[in-house]
Amino acid sequence: MRTPSLTPIIKAIIVINIIVFVVQSINPQYDRMIVSLFGLHYFTSEQFFPTQLVTYMFVHSSIGHIFGNMLGLFFLGPILEMHWGEKRFLIFYLVTGIGAGVLYMGLKYYDFSTLEAMTKAYILNPDLTQFKVLLSKFYSEGIPSSVFGMLEDTNKVTLNESVFIVQESLKAVLNTPMIGASGAVFGIMAGFGLLFPNTELMLLFFPFPIKAKYFVTFYALYEIYAGLNKMPGDNVAHFAHIGGMIIAFILIKIWGTKRDSFY
Repeated sequence: MRTPSLTPIIKAIIVINIIVFVVQSINPQYDRMIVSLFGLHYFTSEQFFPTQLVTYMFVHSSIGHIFGNMLGLFFLGPILEMHWGEKRFLIFYLVTGIGAGVLYMGLKYYDFSTLEAMTKAYILNPDLTQFKVLLSKFYSEGIPSSVFGMLEDTNKVTLNESVFIVQESLKAVLNTPMIGASGAVFGIMAGFGLLFPNTELMLLFFPFPIKAKYFVTFYALYEIYAGLNKMPGDNVAHFAHIGGMIIAFILIKIWGTKRDSFY
């Protein structure tokens, strides 16, 4: 598949992402501020703002993170923009990204609402035995590092300290944002596979041509597997990726695949 030259919307999206990342890279303080303000926080977090459903797509955590997302945009985005036109492509990009964030928060609702309920119950009736149960159930990898650093003696926790720990740990979990354009990029990937299923792709890590429909199907199955079988230390929002693909599928089914049905 020959990659077309950059189209206007793709170029603008890539430029915005790069500018934001450069500002993040100036110093750690800027990075923390941008991630805190523009990253997508869970809706019960004190740091949540509805605008984050859009802004989180333009914030990244590392060179590898932004490079992978922008590479996907660069190769697949222009073809969809040329096919649909600038306006519809921009709608598609934003809606799949927003949908990915909404689905991710929806899937987190059970875990987080249960954690919130158990934390509130513990604060009302603290008990060190129940404290250990709560930690093992929700913090199997250890309490958040930001909370760990507040403790004077981590080997011996008093009842009052246990209340402080569960309060601050819940706050740290709810205030941990999701960032990155991956949801929208996976939406573009799914859209490309649906509209051009038999187009052969040459991938950097796979030296043989593969049809788009097989590539997208394989990637979707991998994301479902990785999301259901989270490995320790895996901080990738796999179900946000699936969310972007699901929204892409719904949009394309609503719009239809005929070019003259677009504006």
